[in-house]
Amino acid sequence: MSYELIAGVDLGSNSFRLQIGRIVGDRIHPLETLKEPVRLGSGLTREKLLDHASQQRAIEALRRFGHRLQGFALETVRAVTTDAMRVARNSHLVLPLAEAALGFPIEVIGGREEARLIFIGASNALPAAEHRRLVVDIGGGSTEVIIGENTVPLLLESLFMGCISYRQRFFPDGRVDKKRLYAAEVAAAREIEAIATEYQRLGWHEAVGSSGSAQEIADILDANELNPAGVSGISREGLGKLRQLLVMAGSAEALGLEGMRSDRVAILPGVVAIMCAIFSELAIEHMTYSDGALPLGVLYDLLGRFEHHDTRDQTVIDFNRRYQTDKDQIMRVERSALTLLGQMIKLDAPENENDVHFLRWATSLHEIGESVAHSESHKHGSYILTHADMPGFSKRDQARLALLVLGQRGKLQKLASMPAGDPNWRLVFCLRLAVLLQRSREYQPWPNLQVRESPVGFQIDLPHDWLEANPMTAAALDEEAMRWRRIGIKLRIKAVDEASLPADEPARQLV
Repeated sequence: MSYELIAGVDLGSNSFRLQIGRIVGDRIHPLETLKEPVRLGSGLTREKLLDHASQQRAIEALRRFGHRLQGFALETVRAVTTDAMRVARNSHLVLPLAEAALGFPIEVIGGREEARLIFIGASNALPAAEHRRLVVDIGGGSTEVIIGENTVPLLLESLFMGCISYRQRFFPDGRVDKKRLYAAEVAAAREIEAIATEYQRLGWHEAVGSSGSAQEIADILDANELNPAGVSGISREGLGKLRQLLVMAGSAEALGLEGMRSDRVAILPGVVAIMCAIFSELAIEHMTYSDGALPLGVLYDLLGRFEHHDTRDQTVIDFNRRYQTDKDQIMRVERSALTLLGQMIKLDAPENENDVHFLRWATSLHEIGESVAHSESHKHGSYILTHADMPGFSKRDQARLALLVLGQRGKLQKLASMPAGDPNWRLVFCLRLAVLLQRSREYQPWPNLQVRESPVGFQIDLPHDWLEANPMTAAALDEEAMRWRRIGIKLRIKAVDEASLPADEPARQLV
């Protein structure tokens, strides 16, 4: 299926952005950008809870975005949220309200995934170049620092510092003096110091700033001729002059320079402090600006999924390589699980595409925990998938994969919090049964079986002769049925005549 228009939504800690683009070949032509200064990060209390006012601002902004996105297909819109939602302890309560207002799912992404998308967006908005670029994005709650070539990131970091958090920490009343600004710069320098050696070792040819923070500084320096003659963007000299003027003024409000934006005045001191620290610690003399950032990166990542270049597929391949899984066993289990799922749903139906993807990824990753220890490897694998950086996957995606891998064997009580009717039960069933039937880890004749799903559970029809010829597997199936019964789900193992089963089983073709 092809689409002409796609949309990316960025729920940042300072601003929410909606970007709509038209797909032309392998490029995206930005058509429209909407921005709302929600200041979500400012609504975080000391207890890391989003207050009611910030929640209301977010909901109202997302309703406006949702109105603009009416008529867009579900798969043409990707919405992501970053630092404020990552750290908010009540995000699980806020997200459903936000999704209802927008009308589309919202993914909470990790810092490095945010950095990856920022680099894709920034590099796609710049002229093509063979040299390495350093991209810096100062956000409301975090700062992403990336080195990459073309559109491929090589080093990714998300640092725990942002213009909103620094305003609250160092400039709560808006006053700026040498002592406060220096304290903010030192704090930022400490964050950057941890990555400086590795970044300078790799090196870069061009430094680029993205998003509103870099744009504002560049606009102020250019509009007030603070850069050296003939230099545009952000220069070390110009940044030093702006820093001095800010201290002399005593506050950003009193600065009164051309190019300052009213919706960003309060956070300017934090931006200047962080940018000064970045220039100092990474020995930067000059930085250009790219107007492509996270929303454009989201669009290009979405385009890749349409063209079957899904970053998540490559991540799964990389994980299997890293954890040295048994490729043949992975293939046996994957084919078996998909065969079973295909007897319950249509694998090629658009509404089932997401479930098929997740079962495929879960089977591909189900043995990564073996790299830690064979004992309870499913728990080790689940832990890895929960906490690892997984490019392309949101936190919700990772949680779903971790749940499936955790549920591949053992007691099912650990999944009892899943509601009845959740499609993940079907995927867990397929993965568990595939693992059980392929436990010999060798290619074996696949039984001519039939699986069915009902409102109360599942049924497996197996030939009498096969069950009698495989007593250990038959006993394991009986034990499996007992485990499902313990959580209130019925699993019936039914012995039938071979002739009563369909003769042309997909299993015979796939396994």
